[in-house]
Amino acid sequence: MQLYANIFAYKITPSKGYQSKYIKILDAKELNFSDVHELSGLAYEDDTLYALSDRGILYLFNLNILHNKIENLSLCESYRLRDKKSQLFKKKKRDSEGLVFYKDGFLISFEGKNRILYCSRKGQKIKNISLPKSLQNDVFYVSKNKGLESVAYSKEYGIITAPELPLKNSSQKYHTLYSKKQVWKFTAQGAITDICFIDGDRVLVLLREFSYLTQRRVSSLVIVNLKEKDEKNYAKTELLVKMDSADGWKIDNFEGLTKVGKKRFLMVSDDNDSFFQKTLLVLFEIKN
Repeated sequence: MQLYANIFAYKITPSKGYQSKYIKILDAKELNFSDVHELSGLAYEDDTLYALSDRGILYLFNLNILHNKIENLSLCESYRLRDKKSQLFKKKKRDSEGLVFYKDGFLISFEGKNRILYCSRKGQKIKNISLPKSLQNDVFYVSKNKGLESVAYSKEYGIITAPELPLKNSSQKYHTLYSKKQVWKFTAQGAITDICFIDGDRVLVLLREFSYLTQRRVSSLVIVNLKEKDEKNYAKTELLVKMDSADGWKIDNFEGLTKVGKKRFLMVSDDNDSFFQKTLLVLFEIKN
């Protein structure tokens, strides 16, 4: 039996309006489920939206997008992530963050105990994915909560992941995307919360910044080109939008990103299971 969410129209753009030649915000909704919180990873296929919670839970939603609007969203099923023996992951090992389709299942990235698992469509572990050597030791991460927030996959480049912040033993001025055979560096601006492929060579990166002192939030969307380099020999990047609460953007803690059409994407915010935060689902389009 499907459970329908309370979905409310939500305006994230500044009241004075905004102009961007790169992206268009098509729709935004605030989601209100009684027991669905901390969504941090998304994957979409055939009107089904898969959403991953930090709590180690995989949700399946039926999603209806009509005329560039999120018309309705209904929760169909949920699965708790399990190991090969069908045992639930212990709390310290269940902080699931990134989600992407892989073969007949998913790749799921975790922080705390940083790793990537190949799992079934019902969230059961099939096997561990070998990480690049630089990412194998947890002591090199800035903190337990700044680990592998994201994972992406393509046939050409294979599995790509990134720590939320640059590793301790690398320059803090540059983020790094890691694959088995190659790395791509680009200027750090905020923390990486998700990545997904736009097309064959371009990766869309979602970044966030937050000030506990002022409560200012910033979420940015950046394209990283895996084929082209800039004048400093780093991966060529293009800033699509910088959503800054100081400029009137009504944003929250955006952590999940997925492609839903040729140029259309969804992103979701993690409410941290807090009364003061929201689960926002935003549909947007890249213009070029």
